[in-house]
Amino acid sequence: MQYHPFGKTGRQVSRLGFGMMRLPTKTLEDGSTTIDREEATRMLRHGIDRGINYVDTAYGYHNGESEILTGLALKDGYRERVMLTTKLPQWLVNKEDDCDRLLDEQLRKLDVSFVDFYLLHALNGEAFTKLQKLHYQKFLEKAKADGRIRYAGFSFHDEKAQFLRMIDDYDWDMAQIQFNYLDDENQATLEGLLYAGEKGIPIVVMEPLRGGALANPPSDVKALLDGHASGRSAVDWAFRYVGDFPQVATILSGMSTMEQVEDNLRIFEQVKPNSLNGQDKAFIATLKQRYLARVKVGCTACNYCQPCPEGVLIPRIFSIYNEAYMLDQVDSLKWNYGGVMRDGGDGSLCVACGQCEAVCPQQLPIIESLKVIHAEAQ
Repeated sequence: MQYHPFGKTGRQVSRLGFGMMRLPTKTLEDGSTTIDREEATRMLRHGIDRGINYVDTAYGYHNGESEILTGLALKDGYRERVMLTTKLPQWLVNKEDDCDRLLDEQLRKLDVSFVDFYLLHALNGEAFTKLQKLHYQKFLEKAKADGRIRYAGFSFHDEKAQFLRMIDDYDWDMAQIQFNYLDDENQATLEGLLYAGEKGIPIVVMEPLRGGALANPPSDVKALLDGHASGRSAVDWAFRYVGDFPQVATILSGMSTMEQVEDNLRIFEQVKPNSLNGQDKAFIATLKQRYLARVKVGCTACNYCQPCPEGVLIPRIFSIYNEAYMLDQVDSLKWNYGGVMRDGGDGSLCVACGQCEAVCPQQLPIIESLKVIHAEAQ
């Protein structure tokens, strides 16, 4: 296992962190699912025995069961061997007292007296503004002072401008972002990662495999990987890309099987900062371009077409469509488009007024594309 300095903590953190969001499950007699506690405990303890010392859970993972399982799995001396992280479910915070109440509930579920890191979970601009009004800084300082948490951070899902705003608002101990070689220009972006590094704020990366999509590449991308002389797997290349950045302290992986644990442990023996050479970086750039070549609609999400007078969520529709084809997950199109329909913004509402096409910098055939996508998603 490789280790990396972890900011203000003064500790060394394993480059591989154990994410407790995609644990093995089993089906009960009533058809519901629950965590396979025996197997999940075996996997986590094996990872810790092999050098993992960062464990990440959250209030809502596995319908609230993840924190309970994590606490149980860290019995028998394992808690003392790791840095434990959980997260404030900010969507349940409506008044100042909610922060204290939720943290206390989480400590009870974990059966611990403190967590090493406590993150404001899944922040976007709107949620952050709410927490600012509810004096989140005061809450974090109080929780540090009374010993319930040691360090504070946030996990992020929004655009770069919002990330920069949040980074500058508090003396954070870390930040957690989605980052991989397809998302270096999305969400916090590479620029945001580097900016956090300049401020001495270590980055924890989630979704290094894009929810597992990069582990199961389309056939044309797989052909590139299979033809590379290194013999590295798709997973190996994805982890090495993220781990090459010295601003990244640890990389989370949600592991569902012992085989995944073993494979990741093997890969992370070599995931070091600044270890990719020029040819490696060029190959990863080629992989990215091969994915991007699968994009169907050249929408850049500039939002010039918004708001549509009929309420059509044009950039969101194009994003869903492009994602399905880029990752060769066309079966996901109907499900995700169904969410747009439920939100009342699908392509059937288009009256072909042409207002969107008149302002589109890419001069896209938006009206016809909406018709095609709507028909395909049914």
